[in-house]
Amino acid sequence: MGMTYRRGYPVRMRRSPTRAFTLIELLVVVAIIAILAGMLLPALGKAKTKAQGIACLNNQRQLTLAWTLYAGDHNENLVWNDLTPDGSGWVRGILDYNGANPHNTNLANLRDPNYAKLAPYTQAVGIYKCPADPSYVVSGGKHFPRVRSISLSQAMNSRDDWLGFITKKKYTVFRKLTDLAHMGPSQAYVFIDEHPDSLNFGDFAVSMNDGAPSAAIYIIDYPASSHNRAGGMSFGDGHAEVHNWLDPRTVKPVLLKSMTLVVPSPGNRDMVFMSDHASERAD
Repeated sequence: MGMTYRRGYPVRMRRSPTRAFTLIELLVVVAIIAILAGMLLPALGKAKTKAQGIACLNNQRQLTLAWTLYAGDHNENLVWNDLTPDGSGWVRGILDYNGANPHNTNLANLRDPNYAKLAPYTQAVGIYKCPADPSYVVSGGKHFPRVRSISLSQAMNSRDDWLGFITKKKYTVFRKLTDLAHMGPSQAYVFIDEHPDSLNFGDFAVSMNDGAPSAAIYIIDYPASSHNRAGGMSFGDGHAEVHNWLDPRTVKPVLLKSMTLVVPSPGNRDMVFMSDHASERAD
């Protein structure tokens, strides 16, 4: 109880009794907070997805610049896209979900120039992985994020394993940067975010379907769709985009286990798009 003074004499001030929330008022406040959270959380989720998409595109552009600089320093020859566990190429290693497989977590496979040929042009190993990639392996009871989510087009200086799988025709495997001139650098994709459960070798395989019956179309490797049913990819002219996938068969949930690849997908428009932007007939 406080004191005040009137004509020099102290007068006691009466303190108003404190009033607590009633249960109903408390419930109303909780309900309002819940409503506000329900309104804000979707917006925050969209903002996070957009930020991840921007970071993904930045990664793709940096890798494509490194890929271009490598060719400039090597007489226009493109970096080798190796398909072995212990060879040397743009990266080394084969990824899976086996916690005992060191390729899943060994950053030397990305930054040791003895077998990661883009390492001198990249430095930051974080650009090899999309920020929206949730994949990890378990080793010793602990979770460890995998080192890579990005793959390089199999048409970019690699073995010709899958390009002619459907049509049985020969397609160009680009060996030099200048080889892209006929198709057009802006049309040929270079790097792509691969679905975590599809990821294995350092390449991304597409089976060309130009002129083939719609019923003959296959998915070989699955692209990532972690940006709201879309995934990042870059092109030979250096631009990158987050591409929206249209066919529900292309968009798969991440189950954190290796998925079945080389799957028939009749009429899949996404695979037509990938075919149009992978290579061109060699004959």
